[in-house]
Amino acid sequence: MDRITEIGIVLVDENGVRQWSQLIQPQTRIPAFIEQLTGITNAMVAEAPHFEAVAEELAALLQGYLFIAHNARFDYGFLKNEFKRSGLTFQPTVLCTVKLSRALFPEHKHHNLDSLIQRHGLTVTGRHRALADAQLIYQFWQQIHLTHDPVIIADTVKSLIGRSSLPSNIDRTLVDDLPESPGVYLFYGENDLPLYIGKSTNIRQRVLSHFSADHSLSKEMSLSQQLRRIDWIETAGELGALLMEAKLIKTLQPIHNRRLRRKNALCAWQLQQQAEHLHPVLTWADDLDFGVQDNLYGLYHSQRDAQKALRSIADQNQLCLSVLGIEKTPKGRPCFAQQLKKCKGVCIGQEKPASHAARLLMAMNKLKLATWSYSGAMGIQEGDELHVIDHWCYLGTAKNEAEVYDLLGSSRPAFDRDTYLILSKALKKPVRLIHIDK
Repeated sequence: MDRITEIGIVLVDENGVRQWSQLIQPQTRIPAFIEQLTGITNAMVAEAPHFEAVAEELAALLQGYLFIAHNARFDYGFLKNEFKRSGLTFQPTVLCTVKLSRALFPEHKHHNLDSLIQRHGLTVTGRHRALADAQLIYQFWQQIHLTHDPVIIADTVKSLIGRSSLPSNIDRTLVDDLPESPGVYLFYGENDLPLYIGKSTNIRQRVLSHFSADHSLSKEMSLSQQLRRIDWIETAGELGALLMEAKLIKTLQPIHNRRLRRKNALCAWQLQQQAEHLHPVLTWADDLDFGVQDNLYGLYHSQRDAQKALRSIADQNQLCLSVLGIEKTPKGRPCFAQQLKKCKGVCIGQEKPASHAARLLMAMNKLKLATWSYSGAMGIQEGDELHVIDHWCYLGTAKNEAEVYDLLGSSRPAFDRDTYLILSKALKKPVRLIHIDK
């Protein structure tokens, strides 16, 4: 039952302390256990006003105040729903005293209202009645100002509410709904246009970090202005979040994820023996199976990126630009790098081709793509989830055997650079690998 039977408020401002309370006719019978808990009976509220009769007065009363309550999400949710039924929007800044107590008194395990009463010697006038509980919260507020520096309290409150900079189009209760677990979050704009997709080991913390500053970054300012909705997908761990983020970005193409958005071309260097020299030859994913093919080095999204990387390797390792195909030099003439003493002279016979080839192999080795060394698909266990991988391609995440075989029955996606990098890094760590038979 999400109906209100009583409202109690303690208002505190520069004019002092004022109180307001009102029984409410919930328009449904009060369950027996609620009667026993609060002492409010159906007879007591029979002649009380409906919420909508006091809604405007209450909204005006609360306007501009910080909404403080114990287990604030619970109280706020009830009020928000009642205001919505009355055609009014209720979106105050909310502070939960359970979280405030945890932050100020981390040495204590319990922070329910009964624990606060005992710990701080609060005076009880009536438990589980609205005004009496509001008075207890005010007493707690007074007590912490006797034991803590006001600056510490102010900073703690600011960090807990963390909402002053939330985009105006986002419901403030969202902060309470955001999970403190690994996963992916999705920002949407007008017409459900995907704006940005991110991942974190703590979704709540990461989402709030986008809006906790003063929007000094133009990207965050743009997101704040365009944002209309936030969704999230929880995962068992960090690996699942990384894989899900890469997959969703390439599927949904959010406008603010330029780095991970799909790029059509994907190429790598392949070392080929031509006459007495070992040459790097640029190969493309459309022509070779990058999940299977051996002798591939680096992954690039354009010929320009690949050539830039190869030139950098040549500079760092005194390799010949002419032999590498970066520079066209007449036979027997020194390449430009040799004239600058940055080539050991294979182009003019001062270094043997076999020696140059060996140095090229050593320089390129750190860029070598790992070939898929399994006969088929593999599962990486993370918590209660199994990430299904086939030839470095992420098929999806399953929680049971049926979902695993559904994924195996789907077509294998194209080889993806970001997914490969995520998986190759993950497999260098201790993980639980499971062989999957189709």
